[in-house]
Amino acid sequence: METASDPQYAAILDGESRQRRRNAVEVGAVLITVLVAAWYVDLFDFKRLWEGLPDMGSLFLEMLPPDFSNWKEWVKPLIDTLGMSIGGTALALVFSVLIGFCAAQNTTPHPVVYQIARAILSLTRAVPELILGIVLVAAVGFGALPGALALGIHSIGMVGKFFAESIEHVDPRPVEAVESTGANRLQTIIHGYLPQVIPQMADTAFYRWEYNFRASTLLGIVGAGGIGFQLIGALRILRYDEMFAIILVILAMVMIVDATGAQLRRRFK
Repeated sequence: METASDPQYAAILDGESRQRRRNAVEVGAVLITVLVAAWYVDLFDFKRLWEGLPDMGSLFLEMLPPDFSNWKEWVKPLIDTLGMSIGGTALALVFSVLIGFCAAQNTTPHPVVYQIARAILSLTRAVPELILGIVLVAAVGFGALPGALALGIHSIGMVGKFFAESIEHVDPRPVEAVESTGANRLQTIIHGYLPQVIPQMADTAFYRWEYNFRASTLLGIVGAGGIGFQLIGALRILRYDEMFAIILVILAMVMIVDATGAQLRRRFK
């Protein structure tokens, strides 16, 4: 029976104690970082926040009641926004599947291909949609096209990364069973890997579509069309009541898209 004087038991206790201290230091470092960041951006400037409350209240009163008189002008921009989100997500999925298999260690054809694929995912993930939108509007002009391209390119980085991680965590036994039949590399991917990762890929795709719909509303700020363009237009002319109405319309569409995505995810489980 182990006792406190047993060297092995004492070593276990010592290891657990060191782990607790390490965890405490890590948690403390995170808390200090959060507090410093909050202080840096003046989140603790309660006087400034308190003084801003009357202005916030006045702005809110100017938004009431919401003005839906121009709702007919918002139908096409809403369709454009929905089209951007779907088109951008579809574009991302096509490239993310290809790059994802190249960026997974267990399916990449070569270490150099792995590094290139990972670099592509990091690069596309690092550039925000708004920056891509500005560049693409300058390249292809105004409208929904640069918005869809911006969403698609940025989504490749996130979706491809999730796809690659899902592929790396597959159960190797079905893969080995397929390989034992003499299947080539492509057949192994189709019959050994894909059946295991398709549910996770579907979840990621629908979540990304929901995110892209929200992001597409912001791309109107840089001239990529959609309902965001109408929103920023109302804000520029100080039509806060119309702006609030557009926000409510966007909120309703976001809820519909979220509900649709949740329903589609359930069907793929």
